[in-house]
Amino acid sequence: MSRDVKTLTVAAAEDGIRLDRWFKRRWPHISHVQVQKLARSGQIRVDGARTRADARLSAGAQVRVPPLPDASEAPSREGGLSDRDKAYARSLVLHEDEMVIALNKPAGLAVQGGTKTTRHIDRLLSAWGEGMERPRLVHRLDRDTSGVLLLGKGPEAAKRLAGAFARRRARKTYWAIVAGNPKPPAGLIEMALKKSGINDFEKVRPADPKEHGAEPAETGYVTISRAAHRAAWVALRPYTGRTHQLRAHMSALGHPILGDPKYGDEASTELSGALGLQLHARRIELEHPGGGMFIVEAPLSAQMKAGFAHFGFSEDEAEAEPFPPERRRR
Repeated sequence: MSRDVKTLTVAAAEDGIRLDRWFKRRWPHISHVQVQKLARSGQIRVDGARTRADARLSAGAQVRVPPLPDASEAPSREGGLSDRDKAYARSLVLHEDEMVIALNKPAGLAVQGGTKTTRHIDRLLSAWGEGMERPRLVHRLDRDTSGVLLLGKGPEAAKRLAGAFARRRARKTYWAIVAGNPKPPAGLIEMALKKSGINDFEKVRPADPKEHGAEPAETGYVTISRAAHRAAWVALRPYTGRTHQLRAHMSALGHPILGDPKYGDEASTELSGALGLQLHARRIELEHPGGGMFIVEAPLSAQMKAGFAHFGFSEDEAEAEPFPPERRRR
């Protein structure tokens, strides 16, 4: 174990990065749980003050780094990936260039780890190397949502990509199958959401915008096709990035996404049968960190294909850009 206390400066290209990810770049063998414990006990400090592992760092901030275990002391489960895991991570790639990686995240695979989650996208990124070679997550998808997930190669690319999401410059299109037929068939849901619970029990609910903890949330939707009165295939566009936003908004609209155990109702649960969550991050369009527009689409996952087959939907019914101009304003 290193016995020195260090004070390191957050680089300009790392402005806005989370503390735990900042640590992970420099000491890949240090787990998220270890960073949490060090922050909670006050051993990690930012500009002399206590902080949380998920706090965002500003360029120029001074981070107190306590003595850390050497890589050789890390538990074997925190070690490198197997060749099989590396091959699996690479098999998810939809696009890769010198600054951006786009993955097709399967349903059921978490983006980040937790107390009982040891296999997740963040861990698989070690397939590309460690330290500064390791790609950075710039946004998230729910565990059971499939589709496009973008990564930044290097701190500058990651910062630009994350900035595009934060400033609503990333145009995201999700496909979902919902219970019933939304009326009107297209619209904008403006409904504040408030979190409750933690980890696997985390859920959001509609809230008064003035309620403490409530966050504004906006979702555009367009009906693409219908299966009689039973179900509809809709395109969804989140204009904000709240936890479970699409799932909570469609449930509040009275048309829960099928296969959703958290936000479904009795009718949607019966209609879903054995289907998994029918929500897929189909397409992302944003400015590439190196210049020009970047568009990437993810093919349907196995669970979405099952939903399409069950209700008789066909991919060729959808336009690449299903939203009218007034819904592209943000």
